[in-house]
Amino acid sequence: MVDDRVRRRLVTSGVVQGVGFRPFVYALASKFGLSGSVGNDSNGVTIEIEGSAAAVAEFRHRLPIDAPPLARIDAITVEVITTQGGTGFSITQSQAGSGRTLISPDIATCEDCLAELADREDRRYRHPFISCTNCGPRFTIVTDLPYDRPATTMATLPLCAACAAEYADPTDRRFHAQTIACPDCGPTLTLRQPGQPDVTGLAAITHTRRLLSGGAIVAVKGLGGYHLACDAADQTAVSVLRKRKDRGDKPFAIMVADPESAAQLALLTDAERRLLTDPRRPVVLLPRRADGTVKLAADVAPDSPDLGIMLPYTPVHRLLFGLAGDPPGPRVLVMTSGNLAGEPIVTDDGEATSRLAPLADAWLSHDRRIYVPCDDSVLRIVDHDQLPVRRSRGYAPLPVALPIQVRPALAVGSDLKNTFCVGAGGYGWLSAHVGDMDDLATLQAFDIARDHLERVTGVQPEMIIADQHPGYRSTAWARSYAGDRSLIMVQHHHAHLASVMAESGHPGDQPVIGFAFDGTGYGADQAV
Repeated sequence: MVDDRVRRRLVTSGVVQGVGFRPFVYALASKFGLSGSVGNDSNGVTIEIEGSAAAVAEFRHRLPIDAPPLARIDAITVEVITTQGGTGFSITQSQAGSGRTLISPDIATCEDCLAELADREDRRYRHPFISCTNCGPRFTIVTDLPYDRPATTMATLPLCAACAAEYADPTDRRFHAQTIACPDCGPTLTLRQPGQPDVTGLAAITHTRRLLSGGAIVAVKGLGGYHLACDAADQTAVSVLRKRKDRGDKPFAIMVADPESAAQLALLTDAERRLLTDPRRPVVLLPRRADGTVKLAADVAPDSPDLGIMLPYTPVHRLLFGLAGDPPGPRVLVMTSGNLAGEPIVTDDGEATSRLAPLADAWLSHDRRIYVPCDDSVLRIVDHDQLPVRRSRGYAPLPVALPIQVRPALAVGSDLKNTFCVGAGGYGWLSAHVGDMDDLATLQAFDIARDHLERVTGVQPEMIIADQHPGYRSTAWARSYAGDRSLIMVQHHHAHLASVMAESGHPGDQPVIGFAFDGTGYGADQAV
């Protein structure tokens, strides 16, 4: 009998860590009776499989087709290696080292977890931090690579026996889910209100709903930072929030419980409904209904024809709107970034109680640390295409494919509404929204986010790119940071056009006419 047993090493790169990829590989290998192992490393996921040639070939064929919903496979390299025998397949200890993989963005709570959240018989009934391999925090809690629980801010929360059993069970949806948690092992919600004792657990949600219904402004800790929330139908509450936040007449983002509620406030096309319910859950800019049946305070979006609407993307948000049987609460919530105008979004609990003290009446927080800030993304649909106004939570840190190869570089961005970018090879990794750089807290947040993005992408910049404007704080930072590396100065409006070329895949080898509809700026002739 001819022995056709073979062994292959597959290195899979892309978004393959923190998305249930290793448990998926384990199940696929078991299905085809293959032995070997799978593990995370700094290049992505490395798989060794052994078995009949036909089974190994079918495994390789099914790998990208059956991958988990959050996975994005960019490449699979296959190497022929010596057979070792054996019958078992295992998930191995993650290995650190040089290389590069892609971290998943933070993803909204999936339908399976939402069903458990509302199931009285489930042990995670009403658990504010329910998640699985298909949903929950990722980018904002990752401290290092490879992606494993010890390299996240969940490391300080030991698993209870029941969660540990699920984590180790290949048949469970939470097999090797790094964000696994339950009411017995945390995280824990805490409501703090000046002059009142702290309220913890589910009682914190009940009390917060009462506060919101009573006109209070509550700082609510989310995935990438704090929101300031109030009842969007309460004109007094919204007006007070606008004054405290020094918001001027800029519209507030609002959150509604479901697409049906959104449709009562705004006109929705099919494309806009799909974007609204997308797992990334951006704020979607939608045309306001003249005949809206849901009450909305005039100060939510004064004189604006559009409303910025998003759906709940964490279990805490879902619980704030209430489950079946809960007493009525606000139908629409203002959910605006937890900061003063121009400052970065607040992520630290201690800073929240001090920096947001002039803005909030109470704080709903928890003990899962946010490692890097990530504000809400804002998009609109134009001619059936998704156009990002702000590309942040749900999208960062996924890269943009570049039409040319680039040397390792850091582009520091401008001063207003700053985002920055690291690039290498054929990719550019955009940061989350940082904020206005004319503030010390923003400069500090910028440096933390810059260090984090360089580490999780493996990009070590050989050149630094900054705006030509001599008064920009981002440019001053770039000068001090560059050291002996190349410092390249770029005119602001040229950068706008070049970014559109890159986004649309134009390699720059042909003439282009472009229009930058921007404000005044520092020209190449050193004049306005």
